[in-house]
Amino acid sequence: MLTREPVQASDAPGPAAAPVAPPSGAPVSTAPIVARGFPQRRALNDEVHARPPERLVAPVRVSFVALLADAREREQAWEALHALAGRYGRSTDTPVADHYSADLGPFRVKAERHTEFVRFKFIVAGLGDGGERDPFGGPAIGAVPQSWLAELPGQLLVATHVAILAAHGAADPPAIARQFFAPDELLGATIASGAGSAFTDLRIREDGFGRLIIFDRGMTPGQLGRALQRLLEMDTYRMLALLAFPVARKLIPVLTEAETELASITTALVRAAEPDEPALLDRLTRLAAAIESRQSETLFRFTASASYYDLTQRRTAELREERIQGLQTFREFTERRLEPAMRTCAAVTARQEALSVRVDQATKLLATRVDLSTERQSHALLASMNRRAQLQLRLQETVEGLSVAAVTYYIVGLVGHAAEGLEGAGLPIRPAVAMGAAIPFVLLAVAFGIRRIRRRVTRGATEP
Repeated sequence: MLTREPVQASDAPGPAAAPVAPPSGAPVSTAPIVARGFPQRRALNDEVHARPPERLVAPVRVSFVALLADAREREQAWEALHALAGRYGRSTDTPVADHYSADLGPFRVKAERHTEFVRFKFIVAGLGDGGERDPFGGPAIGAVPQSWLAELPGQLLVATHVAILAAHGAADPPAIARQFFAPDELLGATIASGAGSAFTDLRIREDGFGRLIIFDRGMTPGQLGRALQRLLEMDTYRMLALLAFPVARKLIPVLTEAETELASITTALVRAAEPDEPALLDRLTRLAAAIESRQSETLFRFTASASYYDLTQRRTAELREERIQGLQTFREFTERRLEPAMRTCAAVTARQEALSVRVDQATKLLATRVDLSTERQSHALLASMNRRAQLQLRLQETVEGLSVAAVTYYIVGLVGHAAEGLEGAGLPIRPAVAMGAAIPFVLLAVAFGIRRIRRRVTRGATEP
């Protein structure tokens, strides 16, 4: 079992390819390389040769399965593939990490790994015991070990049995429909500019497989392989594109509910008073978070769906189909059945984005109102604080006047006591006269001193 790490063309150089020998007699170029090669040059060049179609010759039977798988399951599927090759004695040493093709004897296998899925194609030459009357009676997958198939990881998304027959005349759609398909649901067309024709009804039968029949009218093996690959890829990408459709339908009522909630909030916002604004802002932010969460969950699915739809249209155009009278072509079926579903997905995506923008605008508007309310409250608070400061200043000035009088009273008292002492010592001093004469001088000195102290304190508080 191979457990080698995959090598991606985007992050590692590709395998070294064998040099191509020049034609016999042709001169061999000996020109030196003039610059150091880009590390991924060969990988980028060989990308156009990745996943080549199988060369097929009618009659041949093909069974195709595509499995949805996460990264771990894709790695497990690849390990299972190499184990299958080893069971039949085939080498598992391949330089291509995401594509494998080998003839295992009873059947040929072709496998590919993609971003979301892995697909297997099992090919058996001939028509089996049923012959042309029943080319689906012995499908190619019957040659594959059933125990190995049962252990494949992932979820089955596409399963198709293909019968490729050599054409013996003009196609008879009614007979083909009666023999192999639902008569009223057949679609088909000539392909490869008339070199073949293909028919299917895109119905899943009791064995879990659909049916596709191709009539070869002279296609080369390469043409036939490319035609089969385009038809199978068209069906695979159609199913992958439709993965977003259930998601879109599930989102429609959720978006309707969110739009109703947004309308309710914006209506309330028109008549809301300042006390109501914080509650409305909380509702808006919760709504915005829910929308953002859903967008994050569905962005990949919707983006991938659009890409798969584009690939479906490209593969359909590459068929170069021409109408068979009375049948829907593959392009018509795609446009009539798949396009409406894709339009629904696109509409839901646009609706979700528009809702996100509207919620963001409403949130900004309400946040602006809340900011203005906060500024008004801050302005009122500052005005109140200013009034309080003014009152405190007036009170301080009043207290300051009282302080001058009190300090003057005590100092004049001290002067009086000093005069009494001097009078007792025999000096001709009258204490009452001394106190009265000292009052103006003491008063001025105290007032000047207190004012100077206040200025010094005030200047110190305002300086940084």
